[in-house]
Amino acid sequence: MALPKLNTPTYELELPSTAEKIKYRPFLVKEQKILMMAQESGDENEIASAMGSLVSSCTFGSVDSKLSPMFDLEYVFLRIRAKSVGETVKLNLTCPDDGKTSVPVDLNLDDIDVQISDEHTNEISINENIKVIFRYPVLNDMMGMRKNITDVEKVFHFLITCIEEIHNGDEVHNRVDLKDKEIEEFVDEFTGEQFEKITSFFDNMPKLRHIVEIVNPKTKVKSEIVLEGLESFLE
Repeated sequence: MALPKLNTPTYELELPSTAEKIKYRPFLVKEQKILMMAQESGDENEIASAMGSLVSSCTFGSVDSKLSPMFDLEYVFLRIRAKSVGETVKLNLTCPDDGKTSVPVDLNLDDIDVQISDEHTNEISINENIKVIFRYPVLNDMMGMRKNITDVEKVFHFLITCIEEIHNGDEVHNRVDLKDKEIEEFVDEFTGEQFEKITSFFDNMPKLRHIVEIVNPKTKVKSEIVLEGLESFLE
């Protein structure tokens, strides 16, 4: 006699990037096992790949981990995790007033959203004639980074990979027609002010963000801590 098939509940969420409503389900034990094995390995590429596969499976293919912006992927992963192992996570946050006292905080994952600034744009004007169009980083961009990369190298990695178009008046240069070296040389010619304009795209792009208020039990000082990025919301 065959064993019974279990019914998995489905839920609905809205993708931050498009406001499209999609269905999703909790992850299964076999999927959780793959993710846990990847986490145990400590290999960032393995972890990213496992997370991407899990999100794609649990959204019935609605979220393509190779094409979806990272902030979509992280947001959906949090929602899936909340329905799979519980909405509440316990975090230990360090009080900023003394830099050492740790305070336990219960955080509801359903309260975490992707924050999108009204002023944010993917079109950055360098000067009167030149404009750069960006796309958002995707999982493959993260996995394409070599290990032990410095923060400066990381900035240039995303600059090179995420530029989609360069406009010079009416002339448009598409990324597919450009070599990495050409973009590197293009960026190297920026002034400090122009480079700051470019990097503002990454500084201000949508991201998982939540503010937590804590009180230092020793000093009674009340502080606000800004949590950003997926890792901030996981134990």
